[in-house]
Amino acid sequence: MKFFIDTANLEQIKEAQALGILDGVTTNPSLMAKEGITGETNIINHYKEICELVDGDVSAEVISTDFDGMVREGEALAALNPQIVVKLPMIKDGVKACKYFSSKGIKTNVTLVFSVGQALLAAKAGATYVSPFLGRLDDISTDGMNLISEIRLVFDNYKFKTQILAASVRNTMHIVNCAKLGSDVMTGPLSAIEGLLKHPLTDSGLATFLADYQKGN
Repeated sequence: MKFFIDTANLEQIKEAQALGILDGVTTNPSLMAKEGITGETNIINHYKEICELVDGDVSAEVISTDFDGMVREGEALAALNPQIVVKLPMIKDGVKACKYFSSKGIKTNVTLVFSVGQALLAAKAGATYVSPFLGRLDDISTDGMNLISEIRLVFDNYKFKTQILAASVRNTMHIVNCAKLGSDVMTGPLSAIEGLLKHPLTDSGLATFLADYQKGN
């Protein structure tokens, strides 16, 4: 399973990259705003910086909600760097734009997916990635993991090349469960990724080893 980090924070991206496990980055307007990145020029320059830090795909989201606007923005974003993946909303014009970009060989990530039907439409339109939102489904007492399982079944049934990118991942167990269910990619915060490092038996075992070493010296 590929590991993407969901942030616009350059220091967090660097830290994830230093771990040696980072495969890509996802961002959105909210994450940009959180880092104080506003204005078209600043946002564009920030995407360029992110692409310089990582080797993998970088999802860059369009703001427009109409077909022509999404195409205009998406083409400009894709021109920045071959690593850029145009992130499109799961709406009718978003699906149309997905088909347009896929026919041009431009990578896409269809986001805000909350049902198997939406994922199926995105795959039919040639999406590179489809992003079901786990945490937001959990928030309304719906099983986000079941959605991952159902999308995996449908994609495998018809040999779709679209990758399942589990988004709105909030904790370590989300990551582990996504891996068990066959999600191609997960994207989440650095805290969730680093949480995989932790286990009390590792800590206690290391403490014992170090204590025993000190006894012998």
